[in-house]
Amino acid sequence: MWKGKAGALLRVWGLWPAGVPGRRLLNCDAASPAGNSSPRCWNCGSPGGGGRGDGFFCSQCRALQPPDPTRDYFSLMDCNRSFRVDTAKLQHRYQQLQRLVHPDFFSQRSQTEKDFSEKHSTLVNDAYKTLLAPLTRGLYLLKLRGVQISEGTDYEMDRQFLMEIMEINEKLAEAQSEAAMKEIESIVRAKQKAFTDNVSRAFEQDDFEEAKEILTKMRYFSNIEEKIKLKKIPL
Repeated sequence: MWKGKAGALLRVWGLWPAGVPGRRLLNCDAASPAGNSSPRCWNCGSPGGGGRGDGFFCSQCRALQPPDPTRDYFSLMDCNRSFRVDTAKLQHRYQQLQRLVHPDFFSQRSQTEKDFSEKHSTLVNDAYKTLLAPLTRGLYLLKLRGVQISEGTDYEMDRQFLMEIMEINEKLAEAQSEAAMKEIESIVRAKQKAFTDNVSRAFEQDDFEEAKEILTKMRYFSNIEEKIKLKKIPL
């Protein structure tokens, strides 16, 4: 009864966890191993032209190939499939790939290659954004493991946590000074740091149910972070 009312209040306040705006998760299961048959280049027909590994281009005619549908974000960004990610290495890989496949470098190429470059560039952007942030990285790891976090339900959240969320929201609504906003930001930042450390340990122990619970809480606080950003924008 109480949790149902709490859920309704959270919807009204816009704090219901619904993912992170602007970050699309790849809808796929764990990466599938490549088949035995080598794909052929769409342009010259040479074998091995499927863009697997880092071979984005045909080895014979150098035409850009379509994205490999079996490749997950971790493989694309040359990262271990782990919650712990070297963000400096991730950024370097992102820049490296964009220098290879960005549409600006294909303005004089065939329309097919222009279309492929758009797809590659979008995929690289999505992979980078997803793996860069702890929340989206964790959600993506769960997705690869076949674990989904349903949205719009609060029956698994304890009363104490929901009370904490509502109290922070009330403080945010009442905050009128820069000092008050900074205090709320500090609280939320500390919470997210603790959650990130805990979910990292959960993944290391292959405790996906624990990781799921922590990531669900992180989504609540992520939505509060978005509300803080919006409140700081001058009207």
